Amino acid sequence: MKRIGKFLGRACVVAALGCLVFGSVASGAALKVGMVTDAGTIDDKSFNQGTWEGILRAEKELGIKVKYLKPGGTTEADYLKEIGNLYDAGYRFIVTPGFKFETSIYKAQNKYPKGKFVILDGAPHKGDYTPEVKENTVSIFFAEHEAGFMAGFATALQLQKASVGFVGGMEIPPVQKFNWGFQQGVAYANANYGTEITMNPENVLYQGTFSDVAAGQQIAASMYDRGVKAIFAAAGGVGVGVINEAKTRAAAGKDIWVIGVDVDQYADGIYDGEKSIILTSAIKRIDHAAFDMVKAELEGTFPGGQTLIFDAANFGVGIPWENPNLREDVQKEADAIFAKLQSGEIEVAAEQGDLIK
Repeated sequence: MKRIGKFLGRACVVAALGCLVFGSVASGAALKVGMVTDAGTIDDKSFNQGTWEGILRAEKELGIKVKYLKPGGTTEADYLKEIGNLYDAGYRFIVTPGFKFETSIYKAQNKYPKGKFVILDGAPHKGDYTPEVKENTVSIFFAEHEAGFMAGFATALQLQKASVGFVGGMEIPPVQKFNWGFQQGVAYANANYGTEITMNPENVLYQGTFSDVAAGQQIAASMYDRGVKAIFAAAGGVGVGVINEAKTRAAAGKDIWVIGVDVDQYADGIYDGEKSIILTSAIKRIDHAAFDMVKAELEGTFPGGQTLIFDAANFGVGIPWENPNLREDVQKEADAIFAKLQSGEIEVAAEQGDLIK
């Protein structure tokens, strides 16, 4: 995404969040919020779960009614069917997680003009990839490259000298940006903090799906066998396979790690008491985005027609506030680097390459 788009996105989301701060919350009893899941389950430890947790928070704090539907498949028709089912049941505020909903939301926003739609990590289009965000829709993107940078930097400082790897799901922009940002974070630590972290080409790959758990476990096994100490897995269900393999090895006494993605995956990596193989996680505050949009709707400040960017500047991405497996000095330095991201002193490239500055 070009810098002008990033700037405008920040302006939009800051304006939206400003309205949330100063508005007064109306009763949510009449608002019914629905969600249609993408491939995977509602407890996928990733995008579906993060989105749903934000909606559940809105249920608890704002008093709304909630419901999710899982489509029978992942085609446009499958998604539109469940969107229609939610709408017909009175769920007129619908949240969808992921780029696969782009053409479905394009059609839904026109078919249901009285509905409200939020699409995370995507923009509505008719199949030509030309975004068309109607006044009843909000499109939200995240600065994954900044989250990846923070995770790469923290990993490098913690490990000091090691080989690390990356496992992606489908080779799409959000996953690529995690990878590119992670590599920049490692390179920044190597150049400025004296760390010696390597990422060999054979240890950077995309599996091609977000669902093949077995493949993820096999890939992780191969990487660990090659001497990789930590794997950054941005791969949904494939990442679950990476975590499973790491837990098995850690339980057998191996000193290996996984860097989680999308949400704080520390709990998913627990293998013995409170011990977890999750070193840290590159998180997108998906739950915050979903919650904020519901809250905005109740306050009459729903930013329809806008494309928002959640990034470091508005606390939309980063690593978890607490990282039990990071040393105190590493956490402190990571906090300082995050502040530099927020201020613009450090700018991470959103494509393959070096830091902008």
